[in-house]
Amino acid sequence: MRLVCTLDCSEPEQLAEFWAAVLDYRPNPYEPPYLGLDDPKGEGPRLLLQRVPEPKMGKNRMHLDVWISDMDAEVARVTGLGARVLRGPFDDSGTLTAVLADPEGNEFCLIRTDREGDA
Repeated sequence: MRLVCTLDCSEPEQLAEFWAAVLDYRPNPYEPPYLGLDDPKGEGPRLLLQRVPEPKMGKNRMHLDVWISDMDAEVARVTGLGARVLRGPFDDSGTLTAVLADPEGNEFCLIRTDREGDA
């Protein structure tokens, strides 16, 4: 069994550049309507970007959490790639969290973790 996360979008090729840079993943050839991104270490789940005709409406029911070790540096890095901050950083029950949106408006969180090997 393997976990694959699928993200609806209007421009998979453009969004692939963003997510590949954020996650340090590698894109695979585009096979409409999907463009896959894989962890070159083989540790993380595959991310599929699926072209859909309808625009994003409302809040995501599921989102990606990206665990990091330096909140300020990562917020600066991902906003430099095209993300925008929606909320935070803030203390979420003892965990420093920031809610952002990718270039197409899909929400994701940056979560600072101090646990060895998690970030």
